[in-house]
Amino acid sequence: MATDFSAEITSLQNTFASIREVSDVDTLRSEVEELTHAAAAPDLWDDPDAAQKVTSKLSHKQSVLEKLDRFDQRIEDVELLVSMGEDEDDQDAIDEAVSEIAKLRSELGDLEISTLLSGEYDERSAVITVRAGAGGDDASDFAQMLTRMYVRWAENRKYSVQELDTSYAEGAGVKSATIQVNAPYAYGTLSVEAGTHRLVRISPFDNQGRRQTSFAAVEVIPLIESSDHVDIDENDLRIDVYRSSGPGGQSVNTTDSAVRITHVPTGTVVSMQNEKSQIQNRAAAMRVLQSRLLLLKQEEENAQKKELAGDIKASWGDQMRSYVTHPYQMVKDLRTNHEVNNPSSVFDGAIDGFLRAGIRWRKEQEMAAEADA
Repeated sequence: MATDFSAEITSLQNTFASIREVSDVDTLRSEVEELTHAAAAPDLWDDPDAAQKVTSKLSHKQSVLEKLDRFDQRIEDVELLVSMGEDEDDQDAIDEAVSEIAKLRSELGDLEISTLLSGEYDERSAVITVRAGAGGDDASDFAQMLTRMYVRWAENRKYSVQELDTSYAEGAGVKSATIQVNAPYAYGTLSVEAGTHRLVRISPFDNQGRRQTSFAAVEVIPLIESSDHVDIDENDLRIDVYRSSGPGGQSVNTTDSAVRITHVPTGTVVSMQNEKSQIQNRAAAMRVLQSRLLLLKQEEENAQKKELAGDIKASWGDQMRSYVTHPYQMVKDLRTNHEVNNPSSVFDGAIDGFLRAGIRWRKEQEMAAEADA
């Protein structure tokens, strides 16, 4: 089927015009200038963690600004390429135009999403915990599949991923796994994955080959930063140490280096076993605990607003997404109705469509709640 270049280019122009309208380009330029000045400070790398945050944020904002500045010209260039190809019957030029339009459409999708990520913690790195739910070995296997899915998504984008804690199931898969995705806006992007995920398939653990439904819960929290303030009374903590273990309960450590911290007032539990020492595991566990308590504090502060807004349809809780491999092939988000017919590609990290649809859906719900308040 021949490409309708006029419609494609008009669509690109209209989408980009909408993005520029909601993008505060002047503020973005000011932020880039401030970060550039901070990155040039002679003592920047005295604090490597802080330096990494500055340079990562600068790189991200520069990338967004450059795309905004260059998009008009790139659309004009592809329009000229189409005109030349059609006038001279140059198939190579036409093929190049098709490829460039696809690139522009993809980049516009990323730009559109970046304009919707304006939450207090959206710029942060993300800590993701996946827990097996109902479904026995299938559920623990599903939890491991989801963890791998997020790792692959991050790796495909060249993001740094750190494994914080893994609790292996006695059979297959994991009881729970916690990873940290280090990238600007990782939390804002991945936070729409929070909720209950459902898998329907022919169970590889059923010798009669029956279909099995299993569940896994996904938690996404922002990474705590040194500037955040969450007061934690040491008397409210119960700290247990134990030996780290690997798959099937095999000991991988001969000392009690793993740490479990329980915040008694809220019942929040954090375990860490992937660092080499008890001190490192305790420090990592405290960071995640602070992140969870920070998010809990924010949720409590917003509780009254949520009450006034009323219940939003399409709960973030039970079964927000279904993954089906039998009797048909489909992954469908039950909030946005976004779906694909290739579960294998999704489990291999191809979740950008779901993320974009989820972020748009969330913004629509927020706007509806504000309108009703």
